[in-house]
Amino acid sequence: MRALCIEKPNHSHIIEIEEPGDLGPDDVLLTIRTVGICGTDLSTYRGVNPLVTYPRVPGHEIAATVEAKGTNVPKEFNIGDTVTVYPYTNCGECPACKNDRHHACEHNATLGVQRTGAFTERFIQPWQKLIHAGNLSNAEAALIEPFAVGFHAVERGQVTKDDTVLVIGSGAIGLGCVAGAVARGAKVICADLDNRKLKVAQALGAQEVIHVGEASLVDRARKLTDDHGVDVAIEAVGSPTTFTGAVDAVGYTGRVVYIGYSKEHVTYDTSQFVKKELDIRGSRNARRENFEEVIAALNSGNIPTDRVVSKTVSLDETPEALDHWDKKGRDIVKIHVAINPE
Repeated sequence: MRALCIEKPNHSHIIEIEEPGDLGPDDVLLTIRTVGICGTDLSTYRGVNPLVTYPRVPGHEIAATVEAKGTNVPKEFNIGDTVTVYPYTNCGECPACKNDRHHACEHNATLGVQRTGAFTERFIQPWQKLIHAGNLSNAEAALIEPFAVGFHAVERGQVTKDDTVLVIGSGAIGLGCVAGAVARGAKVICADLDNRKLKVAQALGAQEVIHVGEASLVDRARKLTDDHGVDVAIEAVGSPTTFTGAVDAVGYTGRVVYIGYSKEHVTYDTSQFVKKELDIRGSRNARRENFEEVIAALNSGNIPTDRVVSKTVSLDETPEALDHWDKKGRDIVKIHVAINPE
């Protein structure tokens, strides 16, 4: 069967791999319907993902159909069900696992990053990693994971209906933050360099947007909050400028949540941390509960998935699409790959 392989930086192609083997008692055979290309996959393609080894079959934003199941798989999973996959692992022994934060396991291995992913036609997973997608479409189900990462960041920021939240970055993760904060009733400001992405953020419920190429992020955020600063700033870009901008834009006793990885060292005016008595928090992956929250939000019809998915391609077209995103795709929010369209 066919699969997408990133052989080395800047080189991806379609390869032939072996069909999945026999099912174990806890295993489920999935027909992969749709997989999203995420920013992590793009970093892998560019050779700047420190967690990946090559060659790598990527893919962890998954919509799939149950095709067969082992003898121990519970009756809740039936042939023909649409599911997504919880793509992380946990060791059960590290401090994160002992603190019941398994999504942040010290030894996590995410599908398509530290281990073989789902960019292939069929895939086996243990039933414990499956999450029912209900009546969601394949396009919606493939958005559950990236939006769950955003919902988790909102959770880390302890966002409430009384908060004004600044989301820096309107890629798929940033848009997940927008949707998550809106779902909690917060006022949301979204900042980005691309007007098309900002319009998508508005479609998801952002009340204000900041084009950072046309206005100062910090000045505009303060003006929109009567010069107090925002209650929560969520950074979903990964650059020194946005890392420090989040601290500058947040008000006294505010919360700053970082999702992005800065590729360079970041220099702070640390007096801001103390004077404002800030809470600085990282956000990694997502909890299963965040997946369920996203599924509920998608079922509500409040997330216009057609605005989030920039383009859908076939598996054969994926290498070209990945190369285009790398070189010319600044306006791309999300690319979906229809591997086995129904």
